[in-house]
Amino acid sequence: METMELLEIASDSDNGYGHGYGSRVPDPKPDERLGRLTAVLESLLLAAGAPVPIARLVDALQGPGRGEVQKVLEALRAHYERIGSGIRVVYVGGAWQLRTPAEHAPWVRRLLRERPPRLSRPMLETVAIIAYRQPCTRLEIEAIRGVDVDAVLTTLTERRLVKVVGRKEAPGRPLLYATTREFLEVFGLPDLNSLPTLRELGAPDDVLKVAAAEEEVAAADAAAPAESAGEAPDEPAGEDGD
Repeated sequence: METMELLEIASDSDNGYGHGYGSRVPDPKPDERLGRLTAVLESLLLAAGAPVPIARLVDALQGPGRGEVQKVLEALRAHYERIGSGIRVVYVGGAWQLRTPAEHAPWVRRLLRERPPRLSRPMLETVAIIAYRQPCTRLEIEAIRGVDVDAVLTTLTERRLVKVVGRKEAPGRPLLYATTREFLEVFGLPDLNSLPTLRELGAPDDVLKVAAAEEEVAAADAAAPAESAGEAPDEPAGEDGD
């Protein structure tokens, strides 16, 4: 067989996602294509290890659209949970990842002989304040905790749980801190909207009242510029005879 003929066969054959294998295969039926997509997604997530944004998965697949991939990932997540598998497909930090269930952690740690990363109480309190009030400054955090947090902030930054996102327009222009994507991954959160409310955490009534008052002030501050922008400036009073 001529070399050109071999190249034609290789280019004509396709695995359903634009990659030739060197032999002619018929177009897969819808069910077969769905099963193949499911298996390929499992392979991609396993190989990646870290959470993978859906855009990267779609790009790697070179065929299925975002909606189709999203649907298969949701089905995979439900399937693993339903059968009680030792593997879970989770959506965390705005990306998808294969993980072991949290209840299997003791055996996994024993196998890997690793100690789980622990956060001290000061670190947990500080990162919690940042998570619920971000972006916020060091002084704002210290006003709540009542102690110096400079060393704690340094450690949280080194662990990539918080980061500097800018400076506040205030005297001295202090640094503003916010949580990171790694923070979402560590705490198993899809996004910041998934944070439990203070009421769900059992916060006392006085804390809830303060939080509600601060939300009202923040909403009023955000609405003030919009209202002033919509108001027409007063016309200067004209002189008599104009």
